[in-house]
Amino acid sequence: MFYEPKDGHPLPHNPFNAIVTPRPIGWISTRGADGADNLAPYSFFNAVAYVPPQVMFASTSAKPDRDGTKDSVANIRDTGVFCVNIVSHALCDAMNASSATLPAGVDEFAHAGLAKGEATTVNCPYVADAPAVLECRMTQIVKIEGATNYVVFGEVTGIHMKDECIRDGRFDVTTFNPLSRLGYRDYAVVENVFELARPDD
Repeated sequence: MFYEPKDGHPLPHNPFNAIVTPRPIGWISTRGADGADNLAPYSFFNAVAYVPPQVMFASTSAKPDRDGTKDSVANIRDTGVFCVNIVSHALCDAMNASSATLPAGVDEFAHAGLAKGEATTVNCPYVADAPAVLECRMTQIVKIEGATNYVVFGEVTGIHMKDECIRDGRFDVTTFNPLSRLGYRDYAVVENVFELARPDD
């Protein structure tokens, strides 16, 4: 089977998200210029550089009260900072609850029943129970093809890790089983890990 996305697809549901999987979830927390806190998950998310450490996430839809984008991007555009909260399997229901489309100014932390922490290097809340949190300073917001598509890049300025997730000097993902996004309404949990040595090691 072959199709050109510009012509649509012949399946009942768009297969694109099911092809590019699994995808880590960037659970982005922000604080607006008015002091209102926001939390939302984005599955177009990843790390993009080691030195300095940098991450990106993409927002691909808009709310009518946010001038062509969503609360996360609007807040970052105003304040220049955000946090990325890593989603454990135990937090999957709260993550899903925070994805609800709510009016600007409604606190998704409260809506999802989540405790907050306060970032150290930026003025931003984070999910207190997340196994790891990346505090970020926005470096650029790039408008890409599509009416509401924006990519946000950030430099990581601070990192929180739960002590119980560190084993033998490593951040061990099997201690919290990170959640990943698949296609459609499907998710996966990381439970089995194996190691490969690179040929030039």
